[in-house]
Amino acid sequence: MKTTPKIICLTAVLASASITSACSGPAPTGNNHAERASTPPDNVPAQVFDLSRWSITVPLHGDGDNRADTIGAHALQHYQLAHFFYLDDNQHMVFASPNKAITSPNSTNTRSELRQEFLDAQGQQVISGDSRKGYFALASNPQPEAFAEIGGTLSATLRVDHVSLNVGYPQKPPAYSVVVGQIHAAKVDALQTDEAGLGWGNEPLKIFYKKFPGHATGSVFWAYERNLPKDDPHRTGIDYPVWGNGWENAADPGTQGIALGESFSYTVKVDGDVMHLAFSAKNHPTVKHQINLADNKDANGHPDEHDDPLGYKNDWLFFKAGAYNQCSTKDAPSFRYPACPGTGNWEEDEAAGNYTRVTFSHLSLHPGETISD
Repeated sequence: MKTTPKIICLTAVLASASITSACSGPAPTGNNHAERASTPPDNVPAQVFDLSRWSITVPLHGDGDNRADTIGAHALQHYQLAHFFYLDDNQHMVFASPNKAITSPNSTNTRSELRQEFLDAQGQQVISGDSRKGYFALASNPQPEAFAEIGGTLSATLRVDHVSLNVGYPQKPPAYSVVVGQIHAAKVDALQTDEAGLGWGNEPLKIFYKKFPGHATGSVFWAYERNLPKDDPHRTGIDYPVWGNGWENAADPGTQGIALGESFSYTVKVDGDVMHLAFSAKNHPTVKHQINLADNKDANGHPDEHDDPLGYKNDWLFFKAGAYNQCSTKDAPSFRYPACPGTGNWEEDEAAGNYTRVTFSHLSLHPGETISD
């Protein structure tokens, strides 16, 4: 069901981090309580980057509901957020997120991150949730015509400027890392059946940058998450190094790694059932991988006995890009929780190095195939 369009005038505050906004113009439409209208500032990311098919989640809850705000596709065209989402002096798009802040309901990690959105024939944002038209699918999905698109392509050039310097459990895989690109599956509670893990909301792709404090360079790698229920002990990410190391290797990547502030590019193309990945950076070899997302074979072509035999064949998918901070402040036994420090005050956390920041110089999203009913 679509939300009723409305105008919300507010100042969202995380300590002293504030959003510049004012009410004017037509009421926007979108799929989240945080949709808002604003007078366009002189220089916002959407004036430089094509963000017409994106929304953004930021680490604030301007309406006080304790859920990270999402700014819908229409309002995003006039939106920026001090400290967390803005253009730098080079007209590059900056995403930042502290370790401790408001998160989305299904995560303990903060983010300043774009989410792919789909528009209907009238140019209005399709409401996600139980509508397949708000997602893309694989070609072998049993109902491909029900989705907005089959596959698609995401390309980006970026640099990671900072990852958290402080971690409670340095040995846990997410420590010192940030996710800069994703393919996510929808979490649809009504569809969480025994059939292909449909609706679990897992991630067939996360692109990571990870750098230990004592190293001059960090590692770029990607992970495929087995499409299993959350309480399944085999539900974990299988990592594939690009430059440097993977999840749990604490060795110094040296000259094979990517330094903070060093630019690199990725392209993710989902064609049919196959995800094609290409990574490039100056003075580094170009790296390409591919994996069929509709079976349980890994990126090396070997069957994975622990994964669902149909992979993500039946799932509802969408792209994400930005800064998804992996330094969760949660202290719990799972490998997912490195217990990173944070106060919730941006100035204090920035000074202590308890945040992540990523800068994109290029971002493009190309639609996939459209199938008529």
